[in-house]
Amino acid sequence: MPRYRFLKIKREHGMNITAIGTQLAGAAANIALGGPGAAAASAASAGMDFVSALDSALKAVSQSGNQADALQQQFQLGNPSVSLEQTMVAINKAQLNLSEAVQVRDRLTQAYSQIMNMQV
Repeated sequence: MPRYRFLKIKREHGMNITAIGTQLAGAAANIALGGPGAAAASAASAGMDFVSALDSALKAVSQSGNQADALQQQFQLGNPSVSLEQTMVAINKAQLNLSEAVQVRDRLTQAYSQIMNMQV
């Protein structure tokens, strides 16, 4: 019969996704390795991987939006090297990236709410 360990999120962190990600990674490592000793080192590296992945994704969303704005402005100014098609593709990519980021945010918020509502 498997033993289940529940993750206890410290409420002092509030909505700090970084802290929650680190705690989730630590709990997963603790369960996978079966001991608390290896979980601390693994949690720190897994937490930083999550943070760096989230940070790079948000920077990419911001960069695509800035690029679309710059192309739109250049097209409106009449720059002959910027076409309407190029501008529209950049705008659509930026909108798609933003909607994906919003969906990820919604999923993280939903997961956080479910974790906080778990019985301990």
